[in-house]
Amino acid sequence: MEHITLLLAIVIVTALVFDFTNGFHDTANAMATTISTGALKPKTAVAMSAVLNLVGAFLSVEVAKTISGGIINENGLRTEVIFAALVGAILWNLLTWLVGLPSSSSHALFGGLIGAAVMSAGWSSVDGGTVVTKVLLPAVAAPVVAGLAAFLATKLTYRIGGKIRNGAQEKATAKGYRAGQIASAGLVSLAHGTNDAQKTMGIITLALVTGGVLSPGSNPPVWVIVSAGLAIALGTYLGGWRIIRTMGSGLTELRPPQGFAAQTSAATVILASSHLGFSLSTTQSCSGAVMGAGLGRRGGVVRWSTATRMFVAWGLTLPAAGLVGAGAEFLTQQGTWGVVLVAVLLVAGSGAIWVLSRRKPVGQDDVAPGGRNGTAGDAEPAGVVTAAIAAVSPPPTAAQAQQDLKTTIPAPAGPVADPARPATV
Repeated sequence: MEHITLLLAIVIVTALVFDFTNGFHDTANAMATTISTGALKPKTAVAMSAVLNLVGAFLSVEVAKTISGGIINENGLRTEVIFAALVGAILWNLLTWLVGLPSSSSHALFGGLIGAAVMSAGWSSVDGGTVVTKVLLPAVAAPVVAGLAAFLATKLTYRIGGKIRNGAQEKATAKGYRAGQIASAGLVSLAHGTNDAQKTMGIITLALVTGGVLSPGSNPPVWVIVSAGLAIALGTYLGGWRIIRTMGSGLTELRPPQGFAAQTSAATVILASSHLGFSLSTTQSCSGAVMGAGLGRRGGVVRWSTATRMFVAWGLTLPAAGLVGAGAEFLTQQGTWGVVLVAVLLVAGSGAIWVLSRRKPVGQDDVAPGGRNGTAGDAEPAGVVTAAIAAVSPPPTAAQAQQDLKTTIPAPAGPVADPARPATV
């Protein structure tokens, strides 16, 4: 570490700031459904997620190696390029957090890195094959696979649960689903730490290679792994309440069986991709799983207006972060004053977004069930997809209809008086 220059130190600190924003931006991936169904209290949920994020950071370095030595050609890469890339990623993270949209921190980082590298050394500095196979294809496949798995798991869960008629068994089953939700949420948090903390490890390792501290192809040093894990854990503990509200109740209404199915499906996809070195978006995987679970329950409605805004944000993430990264790199090419100006713009932009967020703050009371500003009660009619799925679903059996009727129409609170008898002559 004695060879680290001032510029390299600034880049490392900026990377850890990005990791911090990644933590509170993506807390919703693991804990939104658990909070919305009441399985865990908000603060307990984010504390648990933070600890498991930290543990997950130590499980693998495959994704970090993909970033540090796969997407961008390390030869001749300037340290300023990485700084510019991080500026684009941080500002996009903060902007989407402000509007409560669960966009991809991963793609923000990739977009900023690609945009800055192209501005610095042209398109030849980017490995197009790696970008397609390990970034773009997983980006398309992950939400689809996770959503389909959650849809089928939800259908199967309700089919099995529909055979339960005893009241005590129903209570025990509901309690079991809540316990399962907590376990699956922990698994998602572990997967998030394994996948997302590694991205910052990869960026810092890449900066150390460009600064001549490490040789190309090196694994992240232990201090890089520890600092990245701590940064994402701290950001997670603060809780990204705006995005938690969107994921928990803004997309669809979730019940414990659906939450369990969604989180288990998302965790499986994320862990499998981390093992293979695919740097997919945990946000897209979890969002796809939530929508799949919402469609899997009879009568479930996905709020397609919110989903559409999310899809637009997903599509804009790479190019928007890339443009900001390219602009920042253009300024850093002007010399020391350009680097200072980029740093000032980053601080000013972050401060402005924070001030705007204080106009209508969102806290833990807003995301708990029945929260003061929750979106759980915002009704939205069933869209085309929801209606189509409902149309092809088999009709409920007579026993199911009778059970639904009993649970929908409560019994009178007190004894019912006899109706007036007709007068007799």
